[in-house]
Amino acid sequence: MLPLETVGAGGKVARARALAASLAALRSGGVEGVMVDVWWGVVEREGPRRYDWEGYGELVRMVERAGLRLQMVMSFHQCGGNVGDSCNIPLPGWVLEEMKSNPDIVYTDRSGRRNPEYISLGCDTLPVLKGRTPIQVYSDYMRSFRDTFCGYLGNTIVEIQVGLGPCGELRYPSYPEANGTWRFPGIGEFQCYDKYMRASLQQAAAAAGHEEWGRGGPHDAGEYKQFPEETGFFRRDGTWCTEYGDFFLGWYSGMLLEHGDRVLAAAEAVFRGTGAALSAKVAGIHWHYRTRSHAAELTAGYYNTRRRDGYAPVAAMLARRGAVLNFTCMEMRDEQQPEHAGCSPEQLVRQVRSAARAARVGLAGENALERYDEAAFAQVVATAASAGLGAFTYLRMNKKLFDGDKLAPVRVVRQGHGRRRRAGRRCPAATPSSRTSTSGSSRRGRRRRPRRPPPPPSCSMEASFVAPPLLCIGTVLRAPGKGSVYMIMRGVCRLQSFIVSN
Repeated sequence: MLPLETVGAGGKVARARALAASLAALRSGGVEGVMVDVWWGVVEREGPRRYDWEGYGELVRMVERAGLRLQMVMSFHQCGGNVGDSCNIPLPGWVLEEMKSNPDIVYTDRSGRRNPEYISLGCDTLPVLKGRTPIQVYSDYMRSFRDTFCGYLGNTIVEIQVGLGPCGELRYPSYPEANGTWRFPGIGEFQCYDKYMRASLQQAAAAAGHEEWGRGGPHDAGEYKQFPEETGFFRRDGTWCTEYGDFFLGWYSGMLLEHGDRVLAAAEAVFRGTGAALSAKVAGIHWHYRTRSHAAELTAGYYNTRRRDGYAPVAAMLARRGAVLNFTCMEMRDEQQPEHAGCSPEQLVRQVRSAARAARVGLAGENALERYDEAAFAQVVATAASAGLGAFTYLRMNKKLFDGDKLAPVRVVRQGHGRRRRAGRRCPAATPSSRTSTSGSSRRGRRRRPRRPPPPPSCSMEASFVAPPLLCIGTVLRAPGKGSVYMIMRGVCRLQSFIVSN
C-alpha cells in the first residue's frame, strides 16, 4: 500500500519525486503493483459534486510510467484514529456540516458517543446529504471517477476496492482507538443507537412479535475494554445464545450485509464493462475467537459464534456482486498472540477461506499490522499456499520497506509448483489488457500498458528457501550498488499477484 497521505488533504501528490523513485524501485524488484486510498474527503472537499481528481490523475500517470498496476480504494471513511493511521483526513467539510445539524447520521454507541469515521448505514436510503442519500452520493462519486479514468480502467487500474465502513472494511466502528475509547483485546460495543438504527430495530422487533426487543441494544453487553466473561451478554452461556440474542444479532449483522450489498450494487452498476475487478475488505477480528460467543466479532457485525458461521453470508453477498473477498491478518500466528486474549488468527483465516470456497468467491489477503520480520512473511507464504489467495497486498510502503536491514528476511514467491512453463497458462493478474475508452473521458482511444523492462541483470538472488508445495521458492533480490533489498515474485501458482499497499 502506498502511504495514506500519498494524495494529501489539498489534493496534491506528496513528495512526487521520491514517490516516482520508489515506484521504479518496486518495479525493478518485480512487484506487480500498488494500492492507494482515493479519499472522499480529498476529492469532494469543495462541495457536493465538485470533484478534484487532479492529484490522483498525476498518481495514475506515475504508476503507468513505472510499468506497475494500480488498485484504487474508494475510501468513504475518514483517516485518523485507528491502528496505523499516520495522518488525519476527515470526511468532506460539507458532510461534517450535515453531521453537526443532524448528529444521528453517524454511528452512536449506548452511551451516546458519536463516531464521525463513516456515515451510519441506518440512513443509507434517506436523503440526509443535501437532498441525496449516502448510496447516491457514493454512486455519483464512483461514476465521476469512472468517467475521469476510463482510459486507464482495465489496464493500469486493474481493481476497485469499494469502501464499506471504517478503515474501508465491512464492519461497524465497534473498537475505535481514538481518545482511548477502546483497547486491545476489549470486546467493543454495539453501534446501533442513532435514531435511524433504532427505528429499524423497532420495526424488526414489531415484526418478530416482541416490541420490547426494539427499545435498544442489549443492556448487559458491557463496555469497550471489557472481556466476554465480565458481561451478561457475551459470557459462556450468556444472552447471546437466547432467542432474544439470536434476534438482535441477526438484525444487527443483517443490516451490515444489506449495506454492503447496496454499496456494491452501486459499484457494480458503475464499473460494469470497464475491465476493472471489484473487491471488498473484511476485518480480521481474531481476539476472543476461542470463546463461544466471539464477542469482538459480534459487536463489529459478524454474527459468528461457535454455533454459527458468520462469514458464509458475507462471502455469499460478495459472490452475488462479483467482488473479491479481501481479508486481513494473514501474517499472524496463534502462538504469537497473548494467551489471555483468546486469539486464533490462523483458525479465523481457515474459516474465511472455507466460506470463500463454498461461495466460489475470490480470496485475497493483506497483513493487518506493519511487519518486516521473517516469521511474519513466512506465515504469509504458508497462508497463501493453503488459502488459495489470488493476490496479497503488503502493508505498507515507507522508508522501512527500502531499509536493507529490515527487509532482508522477507522472501516473496518467485516460482510456482511445477514451474510456469509446465503450467501452460498465465495468471489473469499477470496479463496486460487494453480497452477502448468510453465517451465522456478526457483520454480517448485505445490505451496499452507499456512493456515492462526485465529486472536488472546484475541482481543476485539471496537466501532462497523451500516453501509449501504450491509456492515452492522464495527469493530476495538486492539492487546492484544499493543497500536496499527489493521483493520479487515471478510465475503463477495460487498466489497470482503481489501488491504493495498502505
